[in-house]
Amino acid sequence: MPYTFNDLKLRLDFALRVAREASAFILRYYQLPELNVERKADESPVTLADRGAEELIRARLAVEFPHDAILGEEFGETPGMSSFRWILDPVDGTKSFVHGVPLFGTLIGVECDRQCVVGVCRFPALNEVVYAASGQGAWWQKGDEPPQRATVSSINRLEDALFCQTNFLRWETVGRWNALLGILRRVGLARGWGDCYGHVLVATGRAEIMVDPSLNPWDAAALVPILTEAGGCFVDWTGETTIYGGNGISVVPALKDEVLQILNQV
Repeated sequence: MPYTFNDLKLRLDFALRVAREASAFILRYYQLPELNVERKADESPVTLADRGAEELIRARLAVEFPHDAILGEEFGETPGMSSFRWILDPVDGTKSFVHGVPLFGTLIGVECDRQCVVGVCRFPALNEVVYAASGQGAWWQKGDEPPQRATVSSINRLEDALFCQTNFLRWETVGRWNALLGILRRVGLARGWGDCYGHVLVATGRAEIMVDPSLNPWDAAALVPILTEAGGCFVDWTGETTIYGGNGISVVPALKDEVLQILNQV
């Protein structure tokens, strides 16, 4: 079923409101000395902030969009009856959150017939949000300032580019250590500003490349419309725009092919 402008606007407006509400909830636990951190089956950390924020968003969705499906990192899949599916990562960058580092975000993405059409990434501790809907541009709002257009940078040489990544050991796990070294040797600057923050740096013109060797759909769904509407690319390591490739790259268009070539050198 095709979607309308109003379909996207209603969902984007809701996502912005509920992300702000979830942020207030998350901040109750941020830098809490007695924060309880549990380990999931994959050994990744989870807290009451992660679970409670997703429960909050799900509860609001049950009222506002009861026919839409939901996929969330903490509570899995809830089937729906419409062509829309919400994809939630309540605290992307839980390790940063646990360590008191403010570069974690709340990711809310919306699919329509498997195409990512709405994305919101709010950084609770920074009080910033970057968001987009298909055909409606990408926007960056800092605090209570008016939103401004989010656009990728015009840099077109690796030697001038800023490269971000999340976890060095993941490169070794996927057998791409040499690819990491290949990028590090070519770029002008490399930093470990990872998770959704690194991807949003690309969307807002502050970095040119962000590479994640390992990604889940909830890590990526909000990023596709944001990067696309900002004039950039979000692709997997085969060059396909997808959230199901198991990895992801946010990159300015001028550098996409060169980065993919380096990543896929055997």
